[in-house]
Amino acid sequence: MASRSPQKPGSSAKPRGASRKAAPKAAPQAAAQAVPPAAGRPSGPKRFAASYMGARISAYKARPVIDLVRGKPIEVALKLLEFEPRRAAPMIRKVLKSALANAGNDMDVKLQRLVVVEARVDGGPLLSGRKRFRPRAMGRAFAIMKRTSHIRVALAESGGKE
Repeated sequence: MASRSPQKPGSSAKPRGASRKAAPKAAPQAAAQAVPPAAGRPSGPKRFAASYMGARISAYKARPVIDLVRGKPIEVALKLLEFEPRRAAPMIRKVLKSALANAGNDMDVKLQRLVVVEARVDGGPLLSGRKRFRPRAMGRAFAIMKRTSHIRVALAESGGKE
């Protein structure tokens, strides 16, 4: 049991730092009658996504390629990747085609108006359980890390008129 020390006469039981003047009370506000978006998703244009989890390329090497297509129309993005010489280009092109095929299943969407709204590459798990090692100075050994990445792409219709 905690014992409380008796209060001095005339003192109040306010916490430290509380002002002596009472703050004016805020007027009650009417509750907003906003309708929540369906299934917790923000309302807006439909998004069509595709991903390649565990792509056998490091995210460091794939990020410059994915930066080329972010924000571009789908046709332009596919043409850019077709002639891009880096190793990540065919992998990203395949994911873009998959997202385009996902959008093709929706009859309300015009495929020519699709734009790459999200394109990102995140690091994935390291492969092979560190089976091989590189010799280092003073008799040490460093594991050979075989990096993977997760490539994610999302398409949405642009607001342009055609």
